[in-house]
Amino acid sequence: MPIRPGTANEATRESGDWIFIDVGFANQSKTCGVLIGEGQPTNCTFSALKQKLSEICTKDQGSLNLVLEAPLSVAFGSSGNPTSRSIEKRNGKTRYWYVGLGCSVLVATTYLLRFIYDQEPTRNIRLFEGFVSFKRSKATSSHSDDVEILRTIAWHQDPKLGRIIGPNELPTKAGDRVESAFLVSGMDFGVPAIIMAES
Repeated sequence: MPIRPGTANEATRESGDWIFIDVGFANQSKTCGVLIGEGQPTNCTFSALKQKLSEICTKDQGSLNLVLEAPLSVAFGSSGNPTSRSIEKRNGKTRYWYVGLGCSVLVATTYLLRFIYDQEPTRNIRLFEGFVSFKRSKATSSHSDDVEILRTIAWHQDPKLGRIIGPNELPTKAGDRVESAFLVSGMDFGVPAIIMAES
């Protein structure tokens, strides 16, 4: 399968080409942050992002590490109800995948990955989840900053900035089921490693 989950061991600069995306979903605004390889971050619309990814995924060769700052896996408790993943609670704050902004970004990412999937990529794509959700209360949100932070963590793994989380670390409780967020859409990309920024 050309799209599969990336592993923690594959989160290195040398493992292939890299593209880091802060997924946005707006009518006209450039809410998608994009950073390709060693380039500079840019902002674009959702439509422009789709076109850019189509070119990268179907015209180039070699492995592509695709980092999406969006929920790529979900969790359900033993009762069958949605529950948090271990990374979604910190210092009394929560960023659950199934409420609020998590849901909105998950919808956008589903449309994005369906588009890529239907393009029949010509190269192997490894998915990584980016998680830059717990920012300092006075910090200004920046799509460009978020993708740069993710690149620094993935390439240098600076423990001061963040770390790589494996799928086995995601269940909050014994009996929780963690699976691809896109399984319900007929696209099982597995559970990728997460590039998680510290606050």
